[in-house]
Amino acid sequence: MIHKITRLKEELHKAVIGQEEMIEGLIIGLLSDGHILVEGVPGLAKTTTINALSHALGLDFKRIQFTPDLLPSDIIGAQIYNPQDHSFSIKKGPLFTNLLLADEINRAPAKVQSALLEGMQERQVTIAEESFILPSPFLVMATQNPIEQEGVYALPEAQLDRFMMKIVVHHNSETEELEIMRKGAQKGFTEVAQVIDKEEISLLQKASHTIHIDRELEHYIVQLVSATRNPKKFGLASIAEEIMYGVSPRASIDLYKAAKAKAFLRGNDFVTPADIGTMVHNVLRHRIILSYEARAKGVTADTLISTIIETVPIP
Repeated sequence: MIHKITRLKEELHKAVIGQEEMIEGLIIGLLSDGHILVEGVPGLAKTTTINALSHALGLDFKRIQFTPDLLPSDIIGAQIYNPQDHSFSIKKGPLFTNLLLADEINRAPAKVQSALLEGMQERQVTIAEESFILPSPFLVMATQNPIEQEGVYALPEAQLDRFMMKIVVHHNSETEELEIMRKGAQKGFTEVAQVIDKEEISLLQKASHTIHIDRELEHYIVQLVSATRNPKKFGLASIAEEIMYGVSPRASIDLYKAAKAKAFLRGNDFVTPADIGTMVHNVLRHRIILSYEARAKGVTADTLISTIIETVPIP
């Protein structure tokens, strides 16, 4: 079924020039039933990419612009009173969709962030005293602007942990920028056609789950995760003071699923160490909590992850 993925990527590139990592990250999130956090400055086709994905898959798509005055009911919905017959009815919010774009998610306060947690983790939403199952598939793509300093809130660690991956999006190359400029000025982008339906998405998800992974590689994933919690055990005393808290068990689960999905996208029926190495930064970077000393020295989570990969033996 890999030709379906190839066809999907071709269709997405009708609307998006470059940004292969973001496109592949969204597909991996869809195959693995995970959510994606995307960090990048405005204008890098984040909204365009997930909108194009919804057209190519024939899925419902909604966008929420997060603002400081946003309320939880603006996301999940609310119980509405009808004075004519003195009854209550449920009005569902934009969370009830297949693909949700949570734009500039760090602009809203914690109580709004917490409104997403049940939906992201349990795939259900509770309004008043009633619970509602969210549509399937369900994927949240949240964006945040790294250069904003005013009117933003740091995402709670509990919510960050619900994101399968954090993808950092960079500017396009000069060649890609030239193509974007020409097509954007002349309205040269073509419409995205649907190439996969919901039934085929389910089949692709099942196929991704059947990818084989050796016991040695399973143990390797656990070692990479454990090295963030107890660096000295793996000969990483030099970074022990720079990590306040290591990653949670969700990290090992998500790295396991992401490595399988990556192997599937490459057309393999088994996972290699390269698949794990390709996905480890995206899966771990938002889960490592740096110490004050590390932040003061300008150390990043990506630097620490690279050190861990270089040190922990590959099977």
